[in-house]
Amino acid sequence: LFFPLQKPSSPVAPVHVVNEESADKTNLGFIHAFVAAISVIIVSELGDKTFFIAAIMAMRYNRLTVLAGAMLALGLMTCLSVLFGYATTVIPRVYTYYVSTALFAIFGIRMLREGLKMSPDEGQEELEEVQAEIKKKDEELQRTKLLNGPGDVESGPGTTIPQKKWLHFISPIFVQAFTLTFLAEWGDRSQLTTIVLAAREDPYGVAVGGTVGHCLCTGLAVIGGRMIAQKISVRT
Repeated sequence: LFFPLQKPSSPVAPVHVVNEESADKTNLGFIHAFVAAISVIIVSELGDKTFFIAAIMAMRYNRLTVLAGAMLALGLMTCLSVLFGYATTVIPRVYTYYVSTALFAIFGIRMLREGLKMSPDEGQEELEEVQAEIKKKDEELQRTKLLNGPGDVESGPGTTIPQKKWLHFISPIFVQAFTLTFLAEWGDRSQLTTIVLAAREDPYGVAVGGTVGHCLCTGLAVIGGRMIAQKISVRT
């Protein structure tokens, strides 16, 4: 009788090796997704409509309130986009990989075409458009305050919000910053890019990177938006 020779098994070492390799892959996947998301968001959001909304509102109202409203909208939008992208992972990864690659190529070609056709004063035109939109919202806010009765008359003219009646972060300015930013971001190229990234990268890395990127851009807009807007060329 012949018995096959068996090598002595050593289950402990391979398990540790596999665990270390999987942990390294997870960390690299998170870092790669984080870097991809934050770089894409910073490049696409500087000089964008949401950037100008935060910049103009911060020059007229409390900066912290504007920053909080805008960041809540952008953070919520980033999480929704990541969920949309992650939902597509039920499709085999090979398909999502090639589809997302094609979409990135289309986005890139489209942006290059827009850049070639863009006028040097594109940023100024975007700024004026946002100013007109915020002015319209301010007029609607004033009409609403007048329709609410004489309760707001004691506060006098102007757009100052009485702090006794409103919590600092739940003021009409907060709601206005949140609403304008959320609507401007919906369907924007940064939202579509976040969805595509989440379909092929680590979703946690994309969510954190996208939120940090939005925070950096919105923070710059709030601190010195008009000055930055004059220095940045949207076309470039």
